[in-house]
Amino acid sequence: MDQSGRYADLSLREEDLIAGDNHMLVAYTMTPMPGFGGYLETAAHFAAESSTGTNVEVSTTDDFTKGVDAMVYEIDEANGIMKIAYPIELFDRNITDGRTMVVSFLTLAIGNNQGMGDVQCAQMQDFYVPRKLLQLYDGPSKSINDLWGLLGRDYNDGGYIAGTIIKPKLGLRPKPFAEAAYQFWLGGDFIKNDEPQGNQTFCPMKTVLPMVADAMNRAQDETGEAKLFSANITADCYHEMCARADYVLETFGENSPRVAFLVDGYVGGPGMVTTARRNYPEQYLHYHRAGHGAVTSPSAVRGYTAFVLAKLSRLMGASGIHVGTMGFGKMEGGNDDRNIAYMIERDSADGPFFHQEWYGMKPTTPIISGGMNALRLPGFFKNLGHGNVINTSGGGSYGHIDSPADGAISLKQAYQCYLEGADPIEFAKEHREFARAFESFPGDADLLYPGWREKLGVHR
Repeated sequence: MDQSGRYADLSLREEDLIAGDNHMLVAYTMTPMPGFGGYLETAAHFAAESSTGTNVEVSTTDDFTKGVDAMVYEIDEANGIMKIAYPIELFDRNITDGRTMVVSFLTLAIGNNQGMGDVQCAQMQDFYVPRKLLQLYDGPSKSINDLWGLLGRDYNDGGYIAGTIIKPKLGLRPKPFAEAAYQFWLGGDFIKNDEPQGNQTFCPMKTVLPMVADAMNRAQDETGEAKLFSANITADCYHEMCARADYVLETFGENSPRVAFLVDGYVGGPGMVTTARRNYPEQYLHYHRAGHGAVTSPSAVRGYTAFVLAKLSRLMGASGIHVGTMGFGKMEGGNDDRNIAYMIERDSADGPFFHQEWYGMKPTTPIISGGMNALRLPGFFKNLGHGNVINTSGGGSYGHIDSPADGAISLKQAYQCYLEGADPIEFAKEHREFARAFESFPGDADLLYPGWREKLGVHR
């Protein structure tokens, strides 16, 4: 059944919809299934399934119902692009406080439409949130500014936070785990649990965390610097998650403000993120996106993109989210992924289809992880245009030829090299830990800095 007469209106202008402040706008790539209707017909069916309609006329539809139809307002059949306007009245409000939720948006915008027989594939590329609705999302309670304050830095421009992931990510018992944390903290700032680290039988949370808390105290005493830890509180059950969070706070005691809470937000879903955001607003909320590549890989044609995932995380209230390495590390991605960082960290930013104003909502920190080391960082910072990120280099720290502390120092020196606009090889001649990174990661050194051995006097 062709529903384009009801669920499509190509005379609608995007600027008018934005000015009206009453619609979420969503841009998709969409390919109709061969043998079904035309592009506009399929797009209209998609909009119907995403809002008030189905594949037949029903007797319960009235004039009010038609007033909250999702509407296709733009198509570009040649490039497989459609844009749909969703009236904000479609989205749930909490019965507890009247606020809104990401779950409701996703239920409509990537709900049943992903399995429609006349749609070969569809993927959300971008979305726009009107001010009226934006103010009903939680947004972050803490930002990188708060971490800079805890580290004793400038609150507005505290710079690079050198972090790591305890490696190996599974298999360490409590004592070596805590020792690995201590060794890094002698040179670095931030340690996170990796996404599967929690309460394994060989490394129980109630055994290892007191040791980590002690390691933090000792490192702070020895260096005279504050240290940060991100504890994984991920759990299927709300009560289990809160029990883990409460235990972390009790264990770290006076250092608890320096502890972030890590949640596996993609596999756990928006409810997990919101549970942490609402129950522990004084903690930095660290969104780990493990598993996201199942739908956001550049090779994917369904679901939504990594850009969309990051933008959603800011609405949910994540203080920081992993955004990949923009082609400079081991994960999928490219240089233009910097737009993901800009969208979540700035108050005004351009997406691939929509400009978004955030109207003062706290920023979400780009967290950079995945195959990064000191040699790769100068190019990364240059591409991004700044270094106000958290970087968690696991192999880049524990793979340093001298020590995890020297690995951490080499990361900080890479940031200094970028700030000075220095040639990395010339910079290495005056900075031992950075220089030793060349010998620690010779494959990267050969690729990025040909001739480095001769220039640095390394003959092995």
